[in-house]
Parts: sequence; structure tokens; C-alpha cells
Amino acid sequence: MKYFALAVSLGLSLDAWAAPVRWSDIRDGSLYLQADRPDTLTVRWVPAWQADANEEHLYLLDGQGKLAGERTIAASESSGSQRWPLEPGAASYRLEIPGYSFRRYKVEHDERTVALFAPAKVHFSAETRDGDELYFKVAAGEHAVLAGKFHGGVGALQAQRVGDGKQLSLALKPYRAYWQFDQVALPVANADQVWRLRLQGSGKVAFWLDGTANLFAQNPQQLKPLREDDGQTRLTLHDKVLGNTPNLGIALPYVMPPPSSYAVLDALKPQAALYYSFVDITAKQPHYEDLFRQLYQDRFGIKQDLTLLAGSQRQADLRADTTSNAGLDAWLAATRALGGKGTHYIGFADEPNLNYPDYASYQSIFNSMARQVRSNPDNAKAGVRIAMPASSRLVNGPFANNAADKRGIDWSRRLLAESGDKVDALAWHEWMVRDLLATRVYRDSVRRAADLVGLDANGRPRKALLLDQTNMSSGSSLSPYDQETHFASLWWASVVINSSQDGLLEMLNWFQAADEPEYPKGMIRVHGDDSFELKPIGLAQQFIQQHWLHSVMTLENTAFEVDVLAMAEEDKRSLLGVNKGSRLQRVELKGARCPLTNGSLRYFGADNRSRDAPVKCNDGLVSFELPGQTLFALTWSAS
Repeated sequence: MKYFALAVSLGLSLDAWAAPVRWSDIRDGSLYLQADRPDTLTVRWVPAWQADANEEHLYLLDGQGKLAGERTIAASESSGSQRWPLEPGAASYRLEIPGYSFRRYKVEHDERTVALFAPAKVHFSAETRDGDELYFKVAAGEHAVLAGKFHGGVGALQAQRVGDGKQLSLALKPYRAYWQFDQVALPVANADQVWRLRLQGSGKVAFWLDGTANLFAQNPQQLKPLREDDGQTRLTLHDKVLGNTPNLGIALPYVMPPPSSYAVLDALKPQAALYYSFVDITAKQPHYEDLFRQLYQDRFGIKQDLTLLAGSQRQADLRADTTSNAGLDAWLAATRALGGKGTHYIGFADEPNLNYPDYASYQSIFNSMARQVRSNPDNAKAGVRIAMPASSRLVNGPFANNAADKRGIDWSRRLLAESGDKVDALAWHEWMVRDLLATRVYRDSVRRAADLVGLDANGRPRKALLLDQTNMSSGSSLSPYDQETHFASLWWASVVINSSQDGLLEMLNWFQAADEPEYPKGMIRVHGDDSFELKPIGLAQQFIQQHWLHSVMTLENTAFEVDVLAMAEEDKRSLLGVNKGSRLQRVELKGARCPLTNGSLRYFGADNRSRDAPVKCNDGLVSFELPGQTLFALTWSAS
């Protein structure tokens, strides 16, 4: 955003030869563009950090939410450019630059094109220079709040009301917890207010508005209400079954859960689980895990799980020493004691491509522990299977230096080539895909994983595919706007649908089950020692599980903002979908017979409640109106 004030300094001439408007350097956010004459949108990028390890995507949506342009940026394309035409219209295009981005994006358009920038909240959205300026509007009667977070760059925000010069300053202070930030209430007025925002300091910046439209312009004349026209979603259902839906699970705690937590765990109905096993604990107390693992299996019915060997105090880089070997022996004995009622995957390290200095270091412990598991045939009879490498991200690199040498897919390829006979499953973790429009990359990563392991004669992956940990953010880099709100419900539904779309994935786990003080990223909120409640994402997971069926059916979908998964189980049929955008979508479905036998349409919206909704079925065409930011489930009987 080096050029935020450029339009003002140049003057707003109507001359066709006037200089274009430029925005830079955007790292995460949406730019809404409404042209009154033909325009060309130009996007250029340069590397910011580890760009050569990370693919990225840009999306351009038209005024009805249809995909007008998509640009896939290869990891090798650290720098580059893209141009798209903008046609005149009353509704705004939307250029999406999804975060976390490893590149700096500069955007250029005609000065007469109305442009409004919507920055990310809490996460940094741009890199700026000291004194850059923007404008925003607060409508009459609105209780608006200006907020910002210090990310090591911009240290203060200064807002000045254009009408009378009234000023407010907001210092951005460093905090221990990532999710803490600063904010100041803006005065409420009987008339619309236009404010000038000046960014003080250079570098990364996070600023945003609550209580009013989170939109910023380079000149005040462009502060106009956004227009988004209704969208059209066309679905066509086919009888072909593609495969099975994955088991949906959660990462469960390393303790015996209190009985007061059983009700919320029952509501989530986990079909799979992710566990840790701390070798320094089990080496000394071999039966430490027995009771709660037995409870999770027998009381909650979890028959598929993946355990990551690690050390306590978040030690992830294990060595093949006596402690690790004793800890693995204890885990194997405890698993045999479970009675062979399920499939129990074991991973020998947590995100080795992030936590080990190089591939050879991980390969050494993998080979040692794989031999230990295979040495006793009773382990396999008990359902023990080996998963590797539980990498931090698959297609893209981990958040580490030299990430181009540590991509999960590359380490997996090498290990499969060298030790494929010891591997039963490919596992990975996906982080930092925070943008609702970018969640489609989950489908791509599952497909890439399937290509890596290969398919058998029945079209099934030769090794089980397990996405055993995912969340919007890794570690504790969390935003309450993400984790604590309906946004998480929309995000999780979209990830579930995209990951399941081709019937290739066996396990998909949200990380983690319950909030912890340093990591409040669970599906369950904890109040004291014995009080638990479902967060919005937990209530959404409950809705998803109520409509989850066994098989994935082929479905064509013309929409970009609406994700839909078609499922079947015996004579039951279900469409699970989510409208990620704010616009109303008019949905039409072909391929179901009218009238729908035992047909039902349910919505799950921002109030975190499920409700019945009207649906029409005439002449073989099912139709309904889907509100913005809403999950839905359409169910019927095929008999």
C-alpha cells in the first residue's frame, strides 16, 4: 500500500490518460472493484518470505459471485503478473488475495473504478510505508470501532474526521498472546462520518473496523455501499458413486475426560480421533494411556485413530533412543490390549518436515521404529498400521527457513520410494488456509496425495490418505473472529466438503477437541473443571454429522461461493452444502425425482441453530433460496 495516497496527490482528473491507481503491498484481503467503463485489472507480485516453497492462488469474482478469473501461481513463480478485464456494471467485482500469503501483491486499475479494500482482522493484511493514508465511512447511528494489531511494523493508527478535524489515536502494542489487539470506539453521530486513517510506522500492518462496513478507499468519493447481486447455483446429481466419505474426527486430550464432558463429545459424534503419545511418560508409566484410550474406543465408539509419538512439553523431534523405543513398546502393548476392534495408525514424529533439520534425520527414526512395529505380527493383528510422515502441510512447505527443501509431498515421495513396503498410510496436516474462497485447495491436496500413492484397480488409493490435523491457523496464531464465531462453521463445512469431494480421503480431523489456555482452538469451550459447551464450530459439526452418509456421489456444481457434497447410504440421499458468500443464492438441482420422498431442507445459520426451510420440486427440478453464510442439508429417500 505504498501508493495509498497517490490518487489524492495526483488529483482526480477525468482525463483518460490520467495515472492509474495502485495498491501495494497486499498480503491478505479483498479488493472490491466497480467500473463505469472498461478497465484492466493488473496484479503483480514479488516474493515476501519462502515464496519458492509455496503455491498460491488469486481469485476474481464478478458481481454475481461467479468466478471470472483464477490464477494459480506455481512455487517456482516467485515474481509475476496477471491481467484481467473489468466490464462496466453496477455490482462489484471482488479480487481475493488469500492469506497467509508468501508474496507481496501490487494491484493497479483505472482511477474512475471504485475500489474498496477489506483487510483481514487480527492477521496482518499488508506492508506499508510510514504516513500511508486511507479513508473510511461510518454511517449515521453506527457504533463503530477502529482496531489494529502490532505485527512488528506499523505502531499506531491515527484517525481524523474529515468534517471537523476531530482526531483519535490508537497505539498498537505488543502482546503475549497473538489474539490480543488494540481498539478505540469512534463517536456516534446523527449523520454519516468520513474519516482519514493515517498509518504510522512502516512494515506489516493489521487494521480493521467493527460495527460498520470494514471497507477502506484511497479517496472519500469512492466510499459507496457495496452492491452484490443474487447468485445462481446449478447442481446436477449423477448416480455414480465415487468412493467413501472420510471419518470425521477431532484431536482428543491426553487425559481421562471428566464425565461432565461426555455430553458434548456425544454431540460431536467423532468417527475418528488424533492422539499424542508422550514417550517420556509411557517409558516410565507403560499403562498411563490405557484407561482413556479404552474409554474413547468403547464409550465413544471411535474405531479409527492416529497416534503421533512425541515427547511431553511439545517435543516433536524424537530420536531412536531407549526412551523412544520403550515409549513405542508401551503404545504397542496398550493397542494390542484394545482387542483388535479398530484401525490404529501410528506416526513416528509430529510434523517431521518442520521439526527435523533434514530428511535423513527423520528417515533414520522412521526406519528404526518401523522395524520395531513390524517385528511382532501381533501388532498388525491388533489393527496397528504405520502412517507417515504427518507432515506440516503437504503441497506447500512448512513455516520454516529453507522450506523449499522440506515440502511434505517431497519427503513423502522419497520415503515411499525407499520404504514403501513399511508404509500403510500417508498422513499430513494442513494449516494457514484462512480464506473461505481458498478452501478449495483442500480438494487439490487430497488429489495430489492420491496421485502420489497411486490408485488400485478399483480406483482407490493404494495407501490410506489421512488428513489427521487441520485448523485455520497453526499453533497459537489465532483470531477470535475466526475461532469463536460462525466463520469457523463456514470454514469447517467448506473444508469437509472439499476434502471429501472425490471419495479418496479416509480420515479428516479438526485440531483440537477442547480449548486450552494457550491454544483456544477447540470445538468445545471449557468453563472451569467441569463445565463444557459447544462453540459455533462444534454446533456446526453436530449439524454436519446429523446428515453425514457413507458414500460420495458425483455432483456437478456451477457455483464458486457455494460448496456442496452429494452422499448416499442405502436408500438415503443427502446434499450437504455451505454458502460462504454474503449474497443470496438461488439453487437448482437436477437429478432427483419429484416429489422428493421424505424430503427435508434444513438450514444452519449465524444463530447456530438448525431450522426447516421451504423447498420446491417440479418437473424434476428441485429449487430453493439459500441465504448468505449458511450451511444447508437437503435429504430425501431414493426409494
